[in-house]
Amino acid sequence: MLGRRRYLRDINSRNAVIRSHAERNAMNTPIQGTAADLIKLAMIKTHRAFQSQNIQSKMVLQVHDELVFDVVKEELQQVKAIVIEAMETALPTLKVPILVEAGVGENWLEAH
Repeated sequence: MLGRRRYLRDINSRNAVIRSHAERNAMNTPIQGTAADLIKLAMIKTHRAFQSQNIQSKMVLQVHDELVFDVVKEELQQVKAIVIEAMETALPTLKVPILVEAGVGENWLEAH
């Protein structure tokens, strides 16, 4: 959606196994590439909001479509609101809504 390109030189291969692998990549790349762009844009928006609002909490990890934060307890509700808004509005051109959940816990397992 944002102009990312992936060249698949094997898409016209005479070898059916190699060609089918390239065809799967051709279908999957736009989805995964757009998801990667979305999370990167959400991370940038979150970082900028943290800076502008003088948030002390820190984004510490990205795992696929999840972001992990070390949050100052007093900032919890503010951080949740910032992150949810950043993720839901990262790609405003999408025709489907992005649904965001925010879990809280002392560790990643508890947050799920």
